[in-house]
This record gives sequence, C-alpha cells and structure tokens, in this order.
Amino acid sequence: MSWHGHLALNYRHDGTRTVVADRHTGPLRILQSLYPEGAGICHNVLVHPPAGIAGGDVLGIDAHVQGGAHAFITTPGATRFYRSTGEQALQTVAVKVDDGARLEWLPLETLCYPRLQAENRMSFSLAPDAEMIGWDVLALGLPASNAPFDAGRFTQEIRLGDGTRDTWLERGTVDGTDQRLLQSPLGWAGRSVMATMWFAAGSALPTARRDTLLADAREAIASHALAPTAGATSPHTQVVVVRALAHRVEPAMQLLTSVWTRWRKGAWDLPAPMPRIWRV
Repeated sequence: MSWHGHLALNYRHDGTRTVVADRHTGPLRILQSLYPEGAGICHNVLVHPPAGIAGGDVLGIDAHVQGGAHAFITTPGATRFYRSTGEQALQTVAVKVDDGARLEWLPLETLCYPRLQAENRMSFSLAPDAEMIGWDVLALGLPASNAPFDAGRFTQEIRLGDGTRDTWLERGTVDGTDQRLLQSPLGWAGRSVMATMWFAAGSALPTARRDTLLADAREAIASHALAPTAGATSPHTQVVVVRALAHRVEPAMQLLTSVWTRWRKGAWDLPAPMPRIWRV
C-alpha cells in the first residue's frame, strides 16, 4: 500500500507572535508549535508516522511564511527513502517567503537505502526583503549495517529564486552503480554523506554582508575535522553556499550546526539555542 500525504503550513505575524495554521491529509503533520526563543519565532517539527518513504509514496509539503513571521522547521529524525521493487517515491517541498519574513529549513539527514527509486524536490521562493537559512544532508546506504549504496537511483533538486527566476538551482541523480561518480575525487570521493547549506536572500546581499557570511562559514570549516573536504562560496549575489563531504552523518551535522550558529548571530543578531529534538 502506498501512502499519499500533504501538509500545508501558513505562518503569519500576529502582534509580537508568529503563529501557524496547518492542514494535512494522510500521514504527514506537525507537532505542537514551540517557542523556545520567545513568541517571535515559531518552531515546528514535521512528523511522518510511517517512519519512511517507500516506492509509490507521494508526500508534499507547502508552506507560506507571511511578512514579519519567522518560521523554524525541522524533523525529529532522519527522512528515510526505502528500497523499492520498481515504483518511484516522491517528496516535494515548496515554500514561499514574503517580504520581511525569515525561514529556517533545517531537517535532519536524508537516508537513501540501497536499491531505492526516489526523487526529492525542494523549492524556496523569496520575496525581495525575505531571507532564509537552509540545509540538506544526504546520506547514501547504511554503512553501519554493511549495506553500501551499490544500486538504486536518487534524484534531488534544490531551487532558490523568486518563483519565476532561479538564483541557484541544483539538480542531480546519484546512481548506485556509477562508481566513477561515487569514488572519483571530482565526485563523492569515496564518501557516503554530502552536506549542503545555504543562506539566501530575495535581493542582492551587500558585499560586506556577503563577505561576512563567507568568512563566518570558512572560520567554522577551518577549525573542523572536515576542512579538507568542505568549502564555502557565493555562486550568486543572493546566495552563500557551504558544501562538505563526510564518511558519517554526525561530523557533517556538527559542521553545519557550527555555521548555523555563526550565521544566525552575524546575519540576524540572534543566539542559536540547540533545539531539544536534535539532542534526543
């Protein structure tokens, strides 16, 4: 039996408080809204009770962050794409961020089981005065269970823009049989984890601000064990990107969390209290 689920989130600024209205169909929902940083930032945890996405499943998440609101969205654990006997699994994420709004899209890792057939599409549309911090940690296979990603296909798309024009678009397919991609130093270099993180704005970032974001990211990278396989760049005036390759998820998450701490302080003058769900 395939699962079809959809979740719609609508964040708005109500006085000093960010509140969310949610609607769902199927096995996809949020837990209670949390305010560990005060009323202005609404923390939500996305929950998929079946625990994984299998062949034939279709999940869709749509979110709208209205002006003045600040949404923080994460997950309680890894998103798992299970092996498939032939049908493709699909997850889509489409988020619109209005002027004066902020979004933090910080799910825990995505696990790709051997022999999966899956696609994961993410699209973030930013108004001119909107900003976001996001990340994605993609882990291939189950090394601890001696189950390498040696078969299957996973396609992923990350799209940043204004809804009509892309400022940054990444789309690629990882095939478990493509050893040149997985082993080459120009590809995954024998690693099984690829971490991607970005700070994005709806308008060009001032040069000094962009340089500060890059410097903060590079400082975090330089002091981390993943420094030889990590880097930070700005492929567009509206985007700063961090990338890292790792053998395990934990070091990659540690690095991204360190960058997140610095970006929050440097870009938004906010502390970065660790969500409790990340420590469970």
